[in-house]
Amino acid sequence: MARYRKTFFLMPLIGFLLIFFVVPMVWFLSYAVRETEVPRALPRTLEALSHWQQDQPVPETAFAALAGDMIEAANSGSMADAARRLNYELTGVRSALSKASRVVRRAGAGTDFDIDFFNAIDPVLTSPAFFAVVKRAGNAMSDHYLLAAVDLQRTPAGAVVRAPQENRLYLTVLWRTLEIACMVTLACLFLGFPVAVLLTTSSEKVADTILVLVMLPFWTSLLVRTTAWIVLLQKEGIINGVLLSLGLIAEPLTMIFNRTGVVIAMTHVLLPFMILPLYGTLKAIPRGYMRAAASLGARPFTAFHRVYLPLAAPGIAAGCIMVFILSVGYYVTPALVGGPSDQMLSAFVANYTTGTGNWGLASALGLILLIVTIILYLLAQRLSGGRAISLG
Repeated sequence: MARYRKTFFLMPLIGFLLIFFVVPMVWFLSYAVRETEVPRALPRTLEALSHWQQDQPVPETAFAALAGDMIEAANSGSMADAARRLNYELTGVRSALSKASRVVRRAGAGTDFDIDFFNAIDPVLTSPAFFAVVKRAGNAMSDHYLLAAVDLQRTPAGAVVRAPQENRLYLTVLWRTLEIACMVTLACLFLGFPVAVLLTTSSEKVADTILVLVMLPFWTSLLVRTTAWIVLLQKEGIINGVLLSLGLIAEPLTMIFNRTGVVIAMTHVLLPFMILPLYGTLKAIPRGYMRAAASLGARPFTAFHRVYLPLAAPGIAAGCIMVFILSVGYYVTPALVGGPSDQMLSAFVANYTTGTGNWGLASALGLILLIVTIILYLLAQRLSGGRAISLG
């Protein structure tokens, strides 16, 4: 009976998560493998190509079907999406299809829509490579976006190869994202560990004051905090002013719109997520352990290394994994205080969803972030003995 009562109280939360988190996320991630544009715009062409192989001549019926699809798709407005999808794999197809669509609609009755007709508009529309891409994008699912997200692509023959050098981008951005997340995590650990130790060794009144200071960033808008760093870190800002007045630097440092500004601002925002798990773990370590180690002849460093640090490991793992996971998906702070070469993977996801409308690639990049997060979480759980996400 008690179990059913707990389930009843959890039902609103479970329902909320299912409706507003799990279902939308699964739906969004499905765009990474779903093909919708070409099947919707070119159904007759796909039917004509159903038995066609790339080493065979393109069937004549495919051209008439393509013309029919262009007329229908122009009326429904689906040709633009299909042309954009095909252009991802075959550059130049978008403009060729747009031109062909206009010519087909203006053609008079009795026009013979054959290979010569489309060849006169643009030879790319009669090439086997074009129809191979149409057929591949016409499947219900494909790996195009997943491969593109890791700088791979399929050749016209279907083999998986690396993308051309000028098109390789996302592995570099992924590595940059992980690099920035590592730097922020290490900075938070370096700054947060002493604070957590101080919290556990201070009087209750002092600890409460420090905790209020730790929690203070949570009470301020993320946008406000990030904007404040822009003011502080600029060349005419307070920090450069203080360093110049102390004579520590001869000219203002460039600390904004570069990697330095991103790491500083993100460290400030994410520091509480390192301190709180650490504090929960360190508080549970009996103080007598260190005194016992000292009474047995251990030096302070040896006692810290052999006794204190292993007991603090679950808190370190929990803090690091929380900071790292949050860093990997950060968007606002790098977008405001970083330069063009400091944008993280989430910025590209945002651009593809709200800017270019390339939901397939946005979903594939999001899936990569999710996989990286799951792998890191499992690794942290294993290293911390199953206590990575724990406050004590």
